[in-house]
Amino acid sequence: MALNADEAYHVGLVAYNEDKFQHAFLWFLYSLDRLTQYSVTTKQQLLRHLSLSSYQFGNLPMAIYFGQQLLNLDPTNDDIKVLLDLYRRLRFQRTSNPDILRLSNESSKYETLCRGEVDERTSKRQRALSCRYSTGGGNPRLMYSPVKEEVEWDEPRIIRYHDIISDREIEILKNISRPLLSRSKVYQDGWDTVSQDRVSQSVFLQDDPVATRVSQRIADATGLSMETAESLLVQNYGIGGRFEPHYDALETGVNDRIATFLIYMSDVGMGGATVFPDIGVATKPKKGSAVFWYNLHKNGELDLNTRHAGCPVLVGNKWVANKWIHEFGQEFKRPCSLSEWE
Repeated sequence: MALNADEAYHVGLVAYNEDKFQHAFLWFLYSLDRLTQYSVTTKQQLLRHLSLSSYQFGNLPMAIYFGQQLLNLDPTNDDIKVLLDLYRRLRFQRTSNPDILRLSNESSKYETLCRGEVDERTSKRQRALSCRYSTGGGNPRLMYSPVKEEVEWDEPRIIRYHDIISDREIEILKNISRPLLSRSKVYQDGWDTVSQDRVSQSVFLQDDPVATRVSQRIADATGLSMETAESLLVQNYGIGGRFEPHYDALETGVNDRIATFLIYMSDVGMGGATVFPDIGVATKPKKGSAVFWYNLHKNGELDLNTRHAGCPVLVGNKWVANKWIHEFGQEFKRPCSLSEWE
């Protein structure tokens, strides 16, 4: 599904405001190419941002070109006259003008996966994986209503649970969360740091009957104790919302996050996948499903292959709920291996 001019312009603004000037330039150029008489975005806006993003990226000839285009369109624009004068003076002081039209071939694995470019070897390996109905190791609550379990990846093991939450439960959780949402933070000696690496809104839901019921379902499906798990975290990602590559384990040394249960509470028009750059795996949002993985090996060490990210949302809105499960209470549910390497 292609973005229209207005959608592409807003994606470009997000990139520009986060100092990703080459990406911003390319989105503005895309928007310019798709302008119609029905677009809210104007040609003047795009020419101005194309000139500014070129300048910020370091390509002065392109900045001058689009600045001149804007001046031709609007000869009374004094601001662009001042900028053009600055660009021309600086041009004689700089010898390097990096190619803004071509993204580097050394694009990160994270960005590659977010674009939907999955290695054929990965796809072939995934096709050999299996699906099953699971009773969670014989859990009485699942004997007559087993969960739908799909193996997304085998090492580290990433499991998707289908239809793990109903549409009604999703709407209740979203309605409860909306008035309570605030800017998400990252953990740096406590949950007190706002970071551009994490662009979303979130709230921990405590003592809510639906959240409690969902937590019990997670315990049934995974076989893990929720005794020391964190409260259900509901998150909302708007256009441009994302979470750059990170580990869920906090590496505090005591009662760390042994596992992650990530529930998708909406489909996403474009973008928003959960990707694991080090193993080349991407899981797309599917409303009502969830993905589950262990952050720690059985010996308590961090599993380096669990580094993951939430791709930018390009179209639509992304709602998810996280359940971070901790080590305490799992001693007999996921016992240490006899091998110190596991």
